[in-house]
Amino acid sequence: MKKVITYGSFDLFHEGHYRLLQRAKELGDYLIVGVTTQQYDEYRGKMNVINSLMERIENIKQTGFADEIVIEDHEGQKVEDIQKYGVDIFTVGSDWYGKFDFLQQYCEVVYLERTKGISSTMIRQQNYSIIRLGVIGSGRIAVRFAPEVKYVSGTNLEGVYNPRIESARKYAEQFELKFYTDDLDTFFDKVDAVYIASPHNTHYEYIRKALEQGKHVLCEKPMVLQTAQAEELYHLAKDKDLVLLEAIKTAYAPGFLKLLAIAKSGRIGRIRDVEASFTKLVSGDLRELSREENGGSVTELASYPLMAIVKLLGTDYKNVRFETFVDGNNVDLYTKIYLNYENAVSTAKIGLGVKSEGQLLISGTQGYIYVEAPWWKTQYFEVRHEQPEHNEKFFSKFAAEGLRYELSDFISMIYGNEKKGFKLTPKESIVITGIIESFLNNEKTLTMKY
Repeated sequence: MKKVITYGSFDLFHEGHYRLLQRAKELGDYLIVGVTTQQYDEYRGKMNVINSLMERIENIKQTGFADEIVIEDHEGQKVEDIQKYGVDIFTVGSDWYGKFDFLQQYCEVVYLERTKGISSTMIRQQNYSIIRLGVIGSGRIAVRFAPEVKYVSGTNLEGVYNPRIESARKYAEQFELKFYTDDLDTFFDKVDAVYIASPHNTHYEYIRKALEQGKHVLCEKPMVLQTAQAEELYHLAKDKDLVLLEAIKTAYAPGFLKLLAIAKSGRIGRIRDVEASFTKLVSGDLRELSREENGGSVTELASYPLMAIVKLLGTDYKNVRFETFVDGNNVDLYTKIYLNYENAVSTAKIGLGVKSEGQLLISGTQGYIYVEAPWWKTQYFEVRHEQPEHNEKFFSKFAAEGLRYELSDFISMIYGNEKKGFKLTPKESIVITGIIESFLNNEKTLTMKY
């Protein structure tokens, strides 16, 4: 008897799950299905699981394909189960291609082609539907985004739009998407929500058109480059009862949320100074260094440290000034932003041509918090006091690229969980946009040659 085993969350059971189990059953005589617990899903970075474990198990039973169902609750269990049950074939969807090759020493590994395009859940009594997600843009950030989608329950990446059709085609083939197109109306007809990963200058038009078409929008930072545009788009989203979210991933990460809670709890007294740095070195013919495409350190990186400052000190700053180094094309390669508040000061330091320590330092009247580089992927930070024996260390997981955190909240808000919106509010997003706009307008800026 040939035994086959497969694993998954199987949340919001849909056609893709059904077809996977059907094909897995056809590989052998006896199918074992492993269903992950919610705790293990969270550990491995799976977000937004909606159905309970027992509901998911019952949905699998109803297919009639599973001869046996086991519960997966810890790392390494796949190897244990393969040996325990005498499994001949391990199988999983092709979107995990290569991930489980290490199991070949125990049994045959088969990657099954994933179902391209999922319209809805197959559970009639379910109040949720699968959100059909589309991507605008197919560049570097879009490439990092696609693998993260499979970790967020309740959505499926359907297709991609790019006015450069060949780029869209390659992206769709790479990630086994249902469609690709260079026609925006066709794109909107096939999706419920949009992730915008195109160049900065295109964001405003794409967001406006998506909202006018009734589509929810998750847009890469900076969402737009003008305050008036940000205010207009948030008002439009509200009027149409749609979700518009700016994708500054750190704002949605569990480690950063823990950091904010501790910093604002009074653990270090009253916060008087915040210093946030984010620099990297780039060169060549890149969009980031193109004046025509609004490249430069501020538009590329300032959203992160400004977000941290605004979350810690608020939106009501008193004044802002800039000190910047620019190259021969007048593109800023290193900039310091000084934000002063009534009872606090702050500094954001960003650079594409100067490298510095990427730390976050929060200074208070009773201690300080040190977050090591890269703080924007907050995994570890330390609360330090005058007496070292009182210091505390905190650890959190930051999964892969971290884009799953923002996507999880986006999908959750579409489902009606408005409470998720506190992590980055429209007001905070608008204030950050305003600071970037002030720099682009050359307000209160000391400019030096690089």
